[in-house]
Amino acid sequence: MSSILSNLRNTVIAGIVLTVIMVLIVAGITGGGFEVGGHAYGAFIMRWLHVLSGVMWIGLLWYFNFVQIPNMPNIPDEQKPAIGKVIAPAALWWFRWGAMATIVTGLLLAWMNGYIGDALTLGAMNGFAVDKSLAIGIGMWLGIIMWFNVWFVIWPNQKKALGLVEADAETKTASARTAMLFSRTNTMLSIPMLYAMVSAQNLF
Repeated sequence: MSSILSNLRNTVIAGIVLTVIMVLIVAGITGGGFEVGGHAYGAFIMRWLHVLSGVMWIGLLWYFNFVQIPNMPNIPDEQKPAIGKVIAPAALWWFRWGAMATIVTGLLLAWMNGYIGDALTLGAMNGFAVDKSLAIGIGMWLGIIMWFNVWFVIWPNQKKALGLVEADAETKTASARTAMLFSRTNTMLSIPMLYAMVSAQNLF
């Protein structure tokens, strides 16, 4: 067990294996489940991947905003390079690719289920008559805005702030503040975004 849990790759593989075992056991006990290879199961798998990606993305967003940023002033100056040179770049890699995976799987899921156009137009294609399209559409647009902020505002500014690209001290300070403000914007938007996504699946 130690060899599995002491290596992240092995831990993730073990999680996938446990998932497969769980699926087989549940299918064996219930004698049912989705037909593997069918549309319903494919859409379910895409939703599962969408949720996994979203947990990675929003989890790191909240880590930055609830843990790292508020506690940076409490870290002694001689220890801060460890955060800026080691932890932050690694976290930002998973953060931005988690955002990308969340958007891609979400759009694919909407396309597979046939509501992508209606959701992106906030229900206008059906005369705003479908509440679910409006709710999921609002959630999708909030997610797209957040994804845009990650890739085109937060990440470019973080590269300057962390010294991953050449920048003078004044630019680094301004870039760090811009990245922080847009990260806080995404934290704010994540709350109604998650409500819209969950309500679309449960209230309509």
